Amino acid sequence: MNTLLDVSDRLYLDVADFAHSTPHWFQVLAEVWTEAGLLVFGALFLAGWWRSREGASRMMALALLAPLATALGYVVSEALKSLIDEERPCRAVVGAPASLVTCPPHGDWSFPSNHSAIAGAAAIALALSWRGLVWLTVPMALLMAFSRVFVGVHYPHDVTVGLLLGGLVAFLVMRAAVRPVGNLVETARSSRNSAVVWCAGRGPRAHAPAHAERPRRARHGAY
Repeated sequence: MNTLLDVSDRLYLDVADFAHSTPHWFQVLAEVWTEAGLLVFGALFLAGWWRSREGASRMMALALLAPLATALGYVVSEALKSLIDEERPCRAVVGAPASLVTCPPHGDWSFPSNHSAIAGAAAIALALSWRGLVWLTVPMALLMAFSRVFVGVHYPHDVTVGLLLGGLVAFLVMRAAVRPVGNLVETARSSRNSAVVWCAGRGPRAHAPAHAERPRRARHGAY
């Protein structure tokens, strides 16, 4: 275990030295991405919900579960963080250059990385609810995790465990809850409340050809 932590320390130092060797604009970009990436995931959640309003109930259920699964990934990560009092590398690693962002205060522990847990959960949740998006969400999550080490506030093992933990929680939540949430979507779509129906969407039946029933009636009338 100590060997793995030593490797993580050395990797942290290598990434920190690399970060300080990059142009200033690149450092600023990394500082922005480490927080703004969460907003991009949020926008993708909204886009996924909107496109699912005309899809099947299962599709809408997955879109609704995606942000919930991500939130649960964060909750599990935060619970684990409260049990493991690991100091931030920007204070604990001897000889490390100054972090690019302000080192979080003592008591805001390092393991696991909440940002990485959120990113990992969001990447998997969005990939399950919007299959073609996996090629975007997974690289986004990896970049966000790397950026936490790059700016100097996490060890590599913090972000690795965060990614895996968040992704696992999201996968389990999405798989376990899709059927009951799909049933709720079906109920909501048959509601008489227009606001509820608007939120859940009318599904693919709302876009069936309006003339589909007329020929059938005409045939019945001919007999």
